[in-house]
Amino acid sequence: MFRILVILFLSVPLLEIFLLLKVGSLIGALWTVFVVVLTAVIGASLLRMQGINTIRRLQESTSRGELPAIAMIEAAILLFAGALLLTPGFFTDAVGFLCLIPALRQKLAIAVLQRGLTGGFGQGGKGRRPPSQSQDAIEGEFERRDD
Repeated sequence: MFRILVILFLSVPLLEIFLLLKVGSLIGALWTVFVVVLTAVIGASLLRMQGINTIRRLQESTSRGELPAIAMIEAAILLFAGALLLTPGFFTDAVGFLCLIPALRQKLAIAVLQRGLTGGFGQGGKGRRPPSQSQDAIEGEFERRDD
């Protein structure tokens, strides 16, 4: 996991610099800055609308007595999308806008939830062993006696 983060922290800024230079050479520096700022403004307004809808779904689920797990994960994805959209660049904006598409965001949230339930997080992709198969589990019965 650490290796993946290092690769991302090195490659994403390099990709952004490359794309900014390419686009800047095609349309000019001022237009490039304008487009980057425009995508941030559009992304922030879309993010606000999506966030309000997600909060509304969270409240509806909670009022029905349901656990709003998918809506909570979607809220985290929206937070991530907001960070990407406010980061200057074209690649981060593209990924941020993809996170704003409700169908994609919901599928991603379901995948994250399923992976978390099967124990894939923090295991290097390996699932956890169910508690019944644990090597250090001791089975038995007990009885409480009040003396």
